Amino acid sequence: MKQKIVIIGAGFSGLAAAITLAHKGYDVLVIEKNNDVGGRARQIQENGFTIDIGPTWYWMPDIIENFFRSIDENINDHLKLVRLDPSYRIYDDHKTCYDLPANYQELEQFFESMEDNGAVKLKQFINEARYKYGISLKQLSEKPQYSFRDSLDPSITKGTIHLDLFGTYEKHIKKYFDNKIIRLILEFPIVFLGGSTKTTPALYSSINYGELFLGTWYPMGGIYKLVESLYEIALKKGVRFSLNNPVTSINVDGRKVSEVITNKATYKCDFLLGSADYQHIEQSLLIEKYRNYNNDYWNSRTLSPSCLLFQIGLSKKLPSSCHHTVIFGNNFHNHIKEIFESPNWPHDPTFYVCTPSITDPSIAPNNCELLYFLLPIAVGLEDDEFIREHYYDIIIEKYESVTNNKIKDHILFKKSFCISDFMHDYNAYKGNAYGLANTQRQTAYLKPSMRNNQIDNLIYLGHMTVPGPGVPPAIVSGQIAANEAIKLIKTT
Repeated sequence: MKQKIVIIGAGFSGLAAAITLAHKGYDVLVIEKNNDVGGRARQIQENGFTIDIGPTWYWMPDIIENFFRSIDENINDHLKLVRLDPSYRIYDDHKTCYDLPANYQELEQFFESMEDNGAVKLKQFINEARYKYGISLKQLSEKPQYSFRDSLDPSITKGTIHLDLFGTYEKHIKKYFDNKIIRLILEFPIVFLGGSTKTTPALYSSINYGELFLGTWYPMGGIYKLVESLYEIALKKGVRFSLNNPVTSINVDGRKVSEVITNKATYKCDFLLGSADYQHIEQSLLIEKYRNYNNDYWNSRTLSPSCLLFQIGLSKKLPSSCHHTVIFGNNFHNHIKEIFESPNWPHDPTFYVCTPSITDPSIAPNNCELLYFLLPIAVGLEDDEFIREHYYDIIIEKYESVTNNKIKDHILFKKSFCISDFMHDYNAYKGNAYGLANTQRQTAYLKPSMRNNQIDNLIYLGHMTVPGPGVPPAIVSGQIAANEAIKLIKTT
């Protein structure tokens, strides 16, 4: 008989795990709290607009392509990917605009124009980042990281000595570049992927190789096209889904999960994978003696930021806009302090703007534009309509002032999403948006363990565990968890 495997959560990690297990012959059921798949990468329709309410960046395309290849699928049969050029745009605190070219030779010229020997420094920086990319994704990310021994690879040891793998990201950038704008360009992805440059290991400069060299891409139709593709593949491989069905408890018999309980039914299982928020599964679905960690542990963790999101439909086009734009406040590092060191709503916010209909007119009605605004904020802050409206006014005024795009009188609709929504929709601990921050004390084997130490047939996956936040890491997490489950099933 096929082993019955239940997965809680239909986000990227849950979908990847389900497909991997079904591809290898297992009977898989995915139970999802919401009425659609995708987890935080959901999509809505509004007034003729197709709106991604989750991730909007498509980086590290090789990782996603490799996953499709591992399940005998060709990604080009599912997605039409377009490389964005420029990769993105930034406005500094003086409202000066800088476009990051997709072509690497042009990127070298840009760095050279900003700093003496900028092209040479960029080449050295990218070469090191490429090496780290190979380490972090080919070795660290392919292991469950249960202990320090999982990190004892010769190439990692060599890198620790020669490539500053475990220094801080901030100091690593300063070793290479003096120019303030270049530093901002290299630093901002770390924050939007869940960390502070002061506490994030230099290992994560690998993300700069991913964004600057491998490129920024967009799947036509929106990021949700990736979710739809994974869902279709899962169904084809025999995965079953139960949607709009929140799990209320997990029954354990001895050292094994025996049943998963929802309001609709009781599901027996031979193995359980938890792709929902790790802290929620432990603290809300398991009784105390079966938990890896207590409340004090979770309260001591450094979480990624939450965010205030606005989705806006416009009755006009913005032909001079860029697909991805970051608008910096007067002091970016003060904003970071207000996220990680002294949690508070930002006094002078840096925020991100996405205008996907510039690239993909199909997601908006004719002569209309779709805009997303994302303001990174600390977790656990007070969140109400008054605060949202206050920051909405600040963001719109700043956007209009910096870009010279007047939009206030052309807004057809706006929607917002913030801390209370993350908590309600995703059971996100303290309203986090991306999981745990990638700090020096929360990297690799120092993240919450994939394996439950009290239960032999429970594995955790997703952005709270290995390898960390982001769409490609979530997919990798699903693969690792599925393979670990198979190993444990075969040994029992």
